[in-house]
Amino acid sequence: MAMSGGVDSSVAAALMVRRGFQVIGLTMQIWQESQTDHRHAGCCSLGAVEDARRIGRALGIPHYVVNYRDEFRDKVIVDFIEEYGAGRTPNPCIQCNRHLKFAHLLAKMRELGCRTLVTGHYARVRHLADGSHRLLAARASEKDQSYVLYMLDQGSLAVSCFPLGELGGKDITRRMAAELGLHVADKPDSQEICFVGEAGGYREFLGKVRPEMFVGGEIVDADGRVLAEHDGIAGFTVGQRRGIRVAAKNGKALYVIRIEPATRRVVVGENDELLTRTVGLDRLFWSSGEPAEGPVPVFAKIRYNMDAQPAVLWGGDDPRIVFDSPVRAVTPGQTAVAYRGKTVIAGGTIRQT
Repeated sequence: MAMSGGVDSSVAAALMVRRGFQVIGLTMQIWQESQTDHRHAGCCSLGAVEDARRIGRALGIPHYVVNYRDEFRDKVIVDFIEEYGAGRTPNPCIQCNRHLKFAHLLAKMRELGCRTLVTGHYARVRHLADGSHRLLAARASEKDQSYVLYMLDQGSLAVSCFPLGELGGKDITRRMAAELGLHVADKPDSQEICFVGEAGGYREFLGKVRPEMFVGGEIVDADGRVLAEHDGIAGFTVGQRRGIRVAAKNGKALYVIRIEPATRRVVVGENDELLTRTVGLDRLFWSSGEPAEGPVPVFAKIRYNMDAQPAVLWGGDDPRIVFDSPVRAVTPGQTAVAYRGKTVIAGGTIRQT
């Protein structure tokens, strides 16, 4: 049982105990900082580790802390820094799922002689009669986290379990935690990146570890006309409006429409220039286990909190998603995921355009 010290993994652990399984709790030590604000503490602060220990004692299960700080630095933090340096906007939680939770923890699960890895994600797994497995969205769509799990392969899905995926949402989870007497029932959800500080956010973090990202450059329009200067490309992301420090053009607000790391230019334009139908992908991964050249009719989303929209998925040498209607602010480095009904078909990293 992957135990983060939060209410979700705590209730998931309690459900598995209630169902009669022999449960071993594992907490990953991946970041040493001790945050004072729960919104920034994430699943790896010292307080979170202690919360997980207390839950283990309350449930009567063994609990261990596993040190994965080096792996987290190499696979998640380094990638985060390099992506921003390349003008992209990464999703470190997806990288953590890919390289830590469903790689190192799966290996540890087998080492301990266990047969199932359980997490507190809101998603579901279906095991089909032909021996294959499918990742499904959670029953409560407003809390669904299948988007950040699209990279799970058939071997991972075969041994993964998400008990909260069948529940009706976070309110029900908190109510169950209270009924079970778990002290984390009212613990706030973490809202920020766990290795980023409380005050300055990711910009302050990047400024400390890679100050060269904040060498100034030009803010230009789509025709290359210089409009202003900026303090570094790492301070911008596609779709951003605030902090551009450029006056509205013809009474219309301006947004970041492209970042050019080679020239340190930030290109801005009007809202219509953020709209596109075609989203190119890198590292397209077929979680359904059935690669296809295309066209595959799907519903797709390019960010976690977006409603999936009708589209066509293409594989092959030029993987891409073509939406029926334009979508806004396609952001290189973020993730696009395609569904058929509730089933995750495939996903990939949005490539630089």
